[in-house]
Amino acid sequence: MSLDSMRLLFALLALAANAAFVVGIVVLVGSRYSSGLASFRTTLEASFGGRELWFAFVVALTATLGSLYFSEIANFEPCRLCWYQRIAMYPLVPVLAAGAWLKDRNITWYSIPLAVIGAGIAAWHYTLQRFPDLSSGSCSIDVPCNSAYVWEFDFVSIPYMALSGFALILLLVVASRSNPSNEHDPTTDENVGSR
Repeated sequence: MSLDSMRLLFALLALAANAAFVVGIVVLVGSRYSSGLASFRTTLEASFGGRELWFAFVVALTATLGSLYFSEIANFEPCRLCWYQRIAMYPLVPVLAAGAWLKDRNITWYSIPLAVIGAGIAAWHYTLQRFPDLSSGSCSIDVPCNSAYVWEFDFVSIPYMALSGFALILLLVVASRSNPSNEHDPTTDENVGSR
């Protein structure tokens, strides 16, 4: 695929993540006040079947592969804030995979801080791209943080994509804690009798 096609693909994935995030927030919050949304939430949770952490893992993996594509194949040199976002995103791949595999709902204690920090950095980075005059010179002259290698639909940049990924990961991790399908039954463990 060409670079333009990849830019468009990742921009569309970011917009899909935004749509999923908005719908998820409306359902999570609205289900407390609307019986219709509560019913829809129950149906949605049943359809996920406790696989929210797997979906979060896929989002983190896609974001990681996207950042590697842009730096290693498209040769876009990451700025300092890009590196900080990578520091928050890359560990989410193995952490969420392990949490999903082990069905460990406590993975939220490890994944939420990374996603919140990454989202904060991505939001600031995106703000610098939208308002370049805010740049305080914290990034190098060679690779400025306020320049955008990607600017699809006149607003989607790489930090915007990262922010979209972090937000959806946060939603999915929180949803995994509240989904009754994720309740762990310790009596089903294989080693229960040997304790």
